[in-house]
Amino acid sequence: MKLLFTVALCVGCMTAFAQSPISGDWKGSRETPNGVFEVNYTFKVEGDVLTGTWKTQFGETKLENGKVEGKKISYSISFNEMTIHSTGELISNDEILIKNERGEMKLTRVK
Repeated sequence: MKLLFTVALCVGCMTAFAQSPISGDWKGSRETPNGVFEVNYTFKVEGDVLTGTWKTQFGETKLENGKVEGKKISYSISFNEMTIHSTGELISNDEILIKNERGEMKLTRVK
């Protein structure tokens, strides 16, 4: 019985402290009529909640309403009296595909 309890406790601790493959620093870029638009994200996953920041050459803002469902994410970014709602999916441990009303952008993990 003690062995079973010990194993269950160890598995529970490993699960609780395992970092999501989505957590970390990511970068991407998109071609625009005004040139290349570069974006840097910092994602942090806690359970099914996604938090973090979005940084461009114009400034930095926090992610809002972030959610995680398996390999899929969703969040909003508000700036200049505008809100952009985005969804994304972890394609590999080093790649996330982000989609919103402005198009698609591939993010790569910053190592």
